[in-house]
Amino acid sequence: MKAIQIIFSPTGGTGKVADIITNAWGMPVNKIDLSDAETDYSTLSFEKDDVAIIAVPSYGGRVPDLATQRISNIHGNQTPCVIVCVYGNRAYEDTLIELNDVAEKSGFKVIAAIAAIAEHSIMHQYAAGRPDEKDNSELSCFAKKILEKIHSDSTGYSTPQIPGNRPYKKAGGAGLVPKANNDCTGCGLCAEQCPAQAINKENLKVTDSKKCISCMRCVVQCPQSARKVNGAMVSVAALAMKKACSVRKENELYI
Repeated sequence: MKAIQIIFSPTGGTGKVADIITNAWGMPVNKIDLSDAETDYSTLSFEKDDVAIIAVPSYGGRVPDLATQRISNIHGNQTPCVIVCVYGNRAYEDTLIELNDVAEKSGFKVIAAIAAIAEHSIMHQYAAGRPDEKDNSELSCFAKKILEKIHSDSTGYSTPQIPGNRPYKKAGGAGLVPKANNDCTGCGLCAEQCPAQAINKENLKVTDSKKCISCMRCVVQCPQSARKVNGAMVSVAALAMKKACSVRKENELYI
């Protein structure tokens, strides 16, 4: 048995959560990066004793549209699957139920779901440093419970009751589009790494706001820290979220 991580983690927080879970399983891990725009996801296949973990960040209470598109091209072949949504301590709203629907439509068998917290990708003061030691312990415990289910319930798998609404809440727009400043050296890493291919490779200071999903991968990847979002807009958004984010949210398991 091996684990297959199918991960959309532009800034790394979702990947950290997925790693904690699969590390607790103690089995070989293959990783599929949903942020790679060049991968042909329709060619992926799975063996009968694989277990998949599909993990995405929550963007405004929804699954990122790019992740939905790419998961939809994968043939799950009834592979047992754990779905994970990761959010920055505000709320994940309809992300888990939407991810459940996307995974099942692609042929995966959802056997468990986790909502986990990681540092907010834009407003870093919220859930700063998470997943932390307490999260690590809790998520590892979740993983072991899921592994017990895999070993004891392999013939049918009970269906977890996953929170969320159908129809899903309305998806929001990108809003915050990072721009290059004068520190940009033109290395092109931002354009190469952009999941949405929104950055013009010939002119790195031009970003297609209709394609940009505000994932902040270019901000994290830039070796010169030359890509920024509008500080005033971030401050306004942070103030609006302060009440919702002021109390520590805990991880949740649905099994």
